[in-house]
Formats: sequence, structure tokens, C-alpha cells
Amino acid sequence: MRKVGIGIVGLGNISAAYLKAAQGFPVLDIKAVADLNPAAAAARAAEFGVKAVSMDEIFADPEIEIILNLTIPKAHVDVGLRAIAAGKHVYSEKPLGVVFAEGKKLIEAARAKNLRVGSAPDTFLGGSHQTARRIVDEGQLGQAVGGTAYFMCPGHERWHPNPAFYYEAGGGPMLDMGPYYITDLVNLLGPVAKVSGFGTMLRDTRTITAKERNGEVIPVHVATHVSGTLVFANGAVVQISMSFDVAGHKHVPLEIYGTDATLIVPDPNHFGGQVEIFKKGGEWTNVDTDQPYADGNYRSIGLADMAHAIVENRPHRCNGDLALHVLEVMEAFETSSRTGQAVEITTPVTRPAPLGTSLVDGKLGR
Repeated sequence: MRKVGIGIVGLGNISAAYLKAAQGFPVLDIKAVADLNPAAAAARAAEFGVKAVSMDEIFADPEIEIILNLTIPKAHVDVGLRAIAAGKHVYSEKPLGVVFAEGKKLIEAARAKNLRVGSAPDTFLGGSHQTARRIVDEGQLGQAVGGTAYFMCPGHERWHPNPAFYYEAGGGPMLDMGPYYITDLVNLLGPVAKVSGFGTMLRDTRTITAKERNGEVIPVHVATHVSGTLVFANGAVVQISMSFDVAGHKHVPLEIYGTDATLIVPDPNHFGGQVEIFKKGGEWTNVDTDQPYADGNYRSIGLADMAHAIVENRPHRCNGDLALHVLEVMEAFETSSRTGQAVEITTPVTRPAPLGTSLVDGKLGR
């Protein structure tokens, strides 16, 4: 198997999960890591036995084919454009960008140079979500009717060591957690056609309770509770709420309604979890997960699929068109809230192929 050289830019909180999971995908050859903070790069490099280099060096390295962009959201597009300018493919942590127009610029720049853009989340490739996809594709739900999608918590300042960026422009619960839910919904139901929503900012400051900066007060500049409706091209209507203001709730993360059955899909921030189905006239039944990658944290499977796709000259699943569509949908909530009007979604997208079509002996590319 030809390996694909990877350079990682941004060594923050999520980078350890990527580096650990990448060890399970032989196609990924981590050549180097870099960060604006050289000490952070050196520490992570030592932890995982890789090489730390400067930012200039990582973009110039001819052995690196893909830049894995794990910087903070507002830097995603700038770093992505630098990778494209250096002649490299780029795979970004979610979201693709914090402004739709900027994300579109990145996609267009890559297309002009015949380079690929990939983006998290890749959790929809997990075994439980691919099992849910199989059920939908088999027609077990009947005609799609709608569903619900809920992520609501008191805020990330409870646990994150540096949570301020969650409350700056480009942050908030929709751009932070919305990618998991909306991407999985597109995986299951196809493209979104229209969005209507409202957003509120109930407090203009938050107090950090994570131990690293306990007691520090940070400003809030974005909506922290966002609710609304997604109308899909297939006619399904899904209610969604993303919040950093809710003490607790009892909604399931994702529920999909059809004329013949209802499907409960587990937390799209994880790869596994229990899928349940209720068929008309029956009762709730647990569905056995029959797809791989449901028993752990596989953050980097989307990157691995992209690397295999480069080698095999096929489309990759966590692609730029999907990420741009999701970004447009998320931005539409703010636009709809501001204008009081429903927003038409313009970006075309095709549902990613089921992961099973690329599995060999039950694993990706093996």
C-alpha cells in the first residue's frame, strides 16, 4: 500500500485524538507537526514520536501531500488557502470555515489547482451511523417525514482549558456542534433545501469553571441558543436545537421519522452507540451494529478515507462540497434569525457513498 504523507498544523486539544487514531490507519504517514507555538508542537511531537518543524517548513516539505488543519475555526480558511497555494491537499477540523463566503473561496481555490479539500466531522463514518444509513437505504423507514436533532448543554467553559473562542465571532453552539448533527442528517436524508431559525444570546459574559482558568470571566459575542427547522430536498422536515444555555434535557440526539418506522440514531459526536427502530404496529427494538468503527474514537477515519481516495483516484466522503453545504446551512440560521425570513440553500451536494463500498476484510483499505 502506498502511504500518503501528512503534515499536521495546529496542536491544540483535539490533536492528540487525531494522532492516536491515525496509528490505526496504515495509509497515513505523519511526516511532521507544526504550531504557531513551537513549544506546543514540540510537546505533542515528543508524545507521539513525530517530528516538530516550523510553519514554513511544513508547507514546503515535498513529502507531505495533505495538510491536516487542526487550528481554531477562524483560522481554518487561511491555513487551508496556504496549503492549497503550496500545492497540497487540505483536510480541516470542523467547521470548514466560520463564514460561508470564505469557505467557498477555499473550495474554488482548490478546484482551480485540482487539489482536494476534506473536512471533519467524520463521525458519520462510524459503525452505528453507517448501520443507520443502511436501514434508511434499504427503505425500512418508508417515505421520509422528518425528525429532530438536539445538542444542549450549559456551555464548554465547564471543562475546556481555553474556551474563549467558543464565544467569539465564528463560535457558538451551531458552528461548534452543528456540523456533527447536520452532516449526519445529510448522510441519512440528503441535501438541505431551506432553513428557518432563531438565535438568542442571553448573557454577555461567561465564567470559566474549568480548573485551568477557574473564575475568569470571558465575553460572549455570538448566539448561544439556536433553534429552527431544516427542510430537506426530499421533503423531510427536521427540528433542531443547539445550545450552550441548557442545564439538561431528555431528548435523544437524532430521531428520524418515516411513514413506516422511526429510527433513533446515537450521538453524532461519537462513532458508536445504540441504534433503535420502531416499526409501525410494533415496538422499540435495538439494532445490532453491523458495520466497523463503532468501538472507539476513530477521529482521522475521514482523513484516511481521503488518503485512500487519492491513491485509488476516487471521491472521498468527508469532502469539501459536503462541508461547504453544511457551513451554508449553519450560517443560514443566523441569517434567518436576523431577517425573520426562511433562507434557501444554494450549494449542491450528493450523499457520501456508504463506507462499506471501500472496506476490505471489514476495515478501510485493508
